[in-house]
Amino acid sequence: MIESLKGILYKKDPTIAIIDVGGVRLSVNITLSTYEKLEEINSSIELLTYFNVREDAMELYGFIDDNERYLFKQLTSINGIGPKSALNILSGTSPNSFKKNIINGDIGSLTSIPGIGAKTAKRIIIELKDKFIDSGQAVDLGFQLDSTEKDIIDDVIKVLLSLGYKRSLIDKAVSEIATKEILKEDLENIIKMTLKKLWLLWYLYFETNGSLW
Repeated sequence: MIESLKGILYKKDPTIAIIDVGGVRLSVNITLSTYEKLEEINSSIELLTYFNVREDAMELYGFIDDNERYLFKQLTSINGIGPKSALNILSGTSPNSFKKNIINGDIGSLTSIPGIGAKTAKRIIIELKDKFIDSGQAVDLGFQLDSTEKDIIDDVIKVLLSLGYKRSLIDKAVSEIATKEILKEDLENIIKMTLKKLWLLWYLYFETNGSLW
């Protein structure tokens, strides 16, 4: 397996990067996100790679970071989505937005990407939602967290998961109560505040839908 390529960027466009590796020029399929982060022509670069072997071709796919490659691999694990389709999907959104849309079950945002219909969008959500939730997708709080604040959020989530709450509901509660000031409180108080918000969210959901989940 070819884990990565390191060489000189010979040519680039929004779908292809050509890298000179010791005098051998290799064509690598890339996403729009990777293209936008590439250095200038003749710069030294390194791309993480995925090597796809077919009966009629051998193809290299390159990624600027492991997050994007991880998403690519997850997409290609879904029946009916090949490497080209996965690359097209990732070119239509950012990795973080893609994860959030999957976790939120946002079919509309996925069908806005060229080449994804409603059936494909539903299949992607069904296949990947639980994987992304279990992988600990970070809660978007609208501000940068330092390492201590991240640890506090992680501890709150672990405690509430152990109590049987769903990750999607925990994320919503945390995002609504967490501020820089609140994260300075002790862990017990933050958990209590989050629990109160969880109960409020539960009540509002029950009033609207007539059932808990």
